[in-house]
Amino acid sequence: MANKRPKPEEIVTKLRQVEVLSGQGMPRLDAIRQIGVTEQTYYRWSAGGRRKASSGRFSRQTSTAGWARTN
Repeated sequence: MANKRPKPEEIVTKLRQVEVLSGQGMPRLDAIRQIGVTEQTYYRWSAGGRRKASSGRFSRQTSTAGWARTN
């Protein structure tokens, strides 16, 4: 049986939990373990949000700049 993929809302909740716990003085690695995900998964989730945010901004800039290549 395949593992269940968490919904985006659950991912955001877990990322916020890590931020709260690390803000309370808990080491980040311990906070990641407490929410029940691996360190690799945590960093993949947190990097995924940054990639989406920056890619959207870039695509808006290129679409209005006039020099964007269209096929």
